Amino acid sequence: MPASMKTEHYDTLIIGAGAAGMMCAAYAGQRVLVIDHAKAPGEKIRISGGGRCNFTNLHTAPENFLSTNPHFCKSVLSRYTQWDFIDLVDRHGIAWHEKTLGQLFCDISAKQIIAMLISELENAGAELRLRTSVERIERRDTGFAVQLTSGAVTCTHLVVACGGKSIPKMGATAFGYGVAEQFGLPLTETRPALVPFTFSTEMLAETKSLSGVSIATQATCNGTGFNEAVLFTHRGLSGPAALQISSYWREGDTVSLALLPDVDLFDMLRAKRATEGRRTLTTVLAEAIPKRLADHLAGSLKIEGTLADQSDKVLRSVASALSDWKIRPQGTEGYRTAEVTLGGVATDALNARTMEVKTVHGLHFIGEVVDVTGWLGGYNFQWAWSSGWAAGTAIAAK
Repeated sequence: MPASMKTEHYDTLIIGAGAAGMMCAAYAGQRVLVIDHAKAPGEKIRISGGGRCNFTNLHTAPENFLSTNPHFCKSVLSRYTQWDFIDLVDRHGIAWHEKTLGQLFCDISAKQIIAMLISELENAGAELRLRTSVERIERRDTGFAVQLTSGAVTCTHLVVACGGKSIPKMGATAFGYGVAEQFGLPLTETRPALVPFTFSTEMLAETKSLSGVSIATQATCNGTGFNEAVLFTHRGLSGPAALQISSYWREGDTVSLALLPDVDLFDMLRAKRATEGRRTLTTVLAEAIPKRLADHLAGSLKIEGTLADQSDKVLRSVASALSDWKIRPQGTEGYRTAEVTLGGVATDALNARTMEVKTVHGLHFIGEVVDVTGWLGGYNFQWAWSSGWAAGTAIAAK
């Protein structure tokens, strides 16, 4: 057999050179191969956070994650925390800063995080092979036989870290779910998450004048709310609060927007009526919210005359409209712009400490491919670091 046709053996093969995969490689011990079909590693890291990478969140806790089993992520997150990753970043001399709500970003570039991970895996002796895809996986008594586009390999441990379906233009596919199904693992329904909403044609006609308007709100759906900004777009609704609540929304649901959630709007309007009664409702509202939004709301409420002309009942109806503005999105922009994929490999099939499949020794699933999805703001990266570390250290200990 020609040398080029020989089967290579590795202790561990990691499918996916993203955040979770490279993190796992840095801790998985000897003879580790990381493959990815992309031409560069960590592409989603590179584009994240506007090119600065929101690499973790100071407030990371299990309640910041969605899963069919909300307790599953506790062990992993408690054993490799945001503070552990911050320490790693500091050891590599990467300057960072905190933005709102505990979000941490690189001062210079997301590429520094990628370089750090490559350095860590190389120092651990792992090999990174790009432009390489998986053609076939077979279970063997001593591990797995995997046919790659670059040749055949065998491995004792196989780690699936190839992410979900979000942002297909970056190379995202459903490959990981296919591997899970091959080995008989259950999947939780997958859907786009942290994704902008789209409006119907009728609703877009009504909100056309609002495109580009941003305002602080509390966006609520199915009992969960987020106090951040929303942004009206030519397609529908975006902004942090809209992205956050999209993870809790289902087709047909209504999203409630409470504009100026920290203000008692009725008291404000009544006080303005007492001191500035000659002014119009639109003029007064435009001092608290963007003028285009004030014009839109005043028009939709069909209120005419000055503030002095309005009764308490009318002012209460205005305040109620602003504090509980019901919006029914037609859908979302889908995986094309979704930051993550909700759902995935069912956590019941995995060991919560090692991320290993309970029924298939040596097979691990980590990162986004698993049914653990974080909020916007660095939580999904922390899940990648923590789950990658958990699988890697468990493999190295064997």
